[in-house]
Amino acid sequence: MRKGQKLHLARALRREPTQVEKVMWRLLRNRQFANIKFRRQYPVGPFVADFACPSQRVIIELDGSQHAENVSDQRRDAYLVRNGWRVLRFWNADVMENPNAVLFRIGQAIGVEWDPS
Repeated sequence: MRKGQKLHLARALRREPTQVEKVMWRLLRNRQFANIKFRRQYPVGPFVADFACPSQRVIIELDGSQHAENVSDQRRDAYLVRNGWRVLRFWNADVMENPNAVLFRIGQAIGVEWDPS
């Protein structure tokens, strides 16, 4: 896909987020998490990441059961890592049931301490 096509796809995905994406975005938007800027449905090469923090080169992917041991996800992650990104994957259920643990793990990955209180 050409770059313009990915931008169009990213915009379309932003207009119709899943429930778990809405929850995650409420946690990350407006620099609420450690004063770090996150973007949602962010084009990276031939892919669109669920969430990305370009300054930290971190991508967050939210996965449902269809992603269990998914070969295309492994290829995608390999591409992103080769291009300098760290990829964090979280199960949808973890985001919905224990968002503080998800944020704690993100904080560990980007080197910030996060206290949910």
